[in-house]
Amino acid sequence: MPKMHAGEADTDADLVRRLVRGQFPQWAGLPVERVASGGTVNAVYRLGSALSVRLPLTAGGVRALEHETRWLPELAPGLPVAIPSVAGTGEPAEGFPWPWAVHRWLDGSPPTEGEAGAGLARDLAGFVLALRKTGAPGGPPAYRGGPLATLDAATRAAVDELRRTDEPFDADAILASWDESLRAPAWIGPPCRLHADLMPSNLLVDAAGRLTGVLDFATCGIGDPACDLIPAWNLLPPGARSAFRDALDADAATWLRGRGRALSMAVIQLPYYRSTNPIISANARYTIRSVLEA
Repeated sequence: MPKMHAGEADTDADLVRRLVRGQFPQWAGLPVERVASGGTVNAVYRLGSALSVRLPLTAGGVRALEHETRWLPELAPGLPVAIPSVAGTGEPAEGFPWPWAVHRWLDGSPPTEGEAGAGLARDLAGFVLALRKTGAPGGPPAYRGGPLATLDAATRAAVDELRRTDEPFDADAILASWDESLRAPAWIGPPCRLHADLMPSNLLVDAAGRLTGVLDFATCGIGDPACDLIPAWNLLPPGARSAFRDALDADAATWLRGRGRALSMAVIQLPYYRSTNPIISANARYTIRSVLEA
């Protein structure tokens, strides 16, 4: 598997077995299997049938691990679907340089872009609304919860990178959409609790396509509620997109900022991951098409 980041750690199933054997001997006999995912922060391995091991890929992933360990127990009681729970935290060992974690396994599969129905759209809206209500005074700012203008330089630089690739997108149309979102009035209400990374790969659905779980709370925090509207463009087809907006009662300005957030994430991700992460890059292409066709 090609590496995504400079300084990315080497991991494999044998390393996980050694780490578990040395620090969690009660689980030492369980089978270990790498989980194929679009994750960019952790390498994830299934441990037996009920656990997963998360190894940070870079030093920055350690902060994400610590953030989840702090906030997941506080958020879980107020949410309508399952979220990860920490079963144990490990220390650097066996040549692996950073702390790592063992989580309880959550059943389900990531939804497929463009195939979600109105039921999943309403489930997602219910999760977003419930998460907003869990906000506590003094909570940390969300990683992506600030004003869109703070992303302007990075977004334009990514569009310039896309111009130099063979990706079949109209860069001028991307910038026109981005500029429209930048002109949307800023959020002036109270800050909300956000997940801030509602990508399809961070969602779990059952066989009927209904939401059963949400993963990866590393970016969770307080900020502009528009940030959690991104599934409207990175996952939902037009009909379900309308159901999502209606269930959230999103006003025009918030909807435009959410569209801009989804577009910015996609155009920044695509040139960075197009050769190393096929799941993320495919979703970025889907998102850009969704925004431009909206």
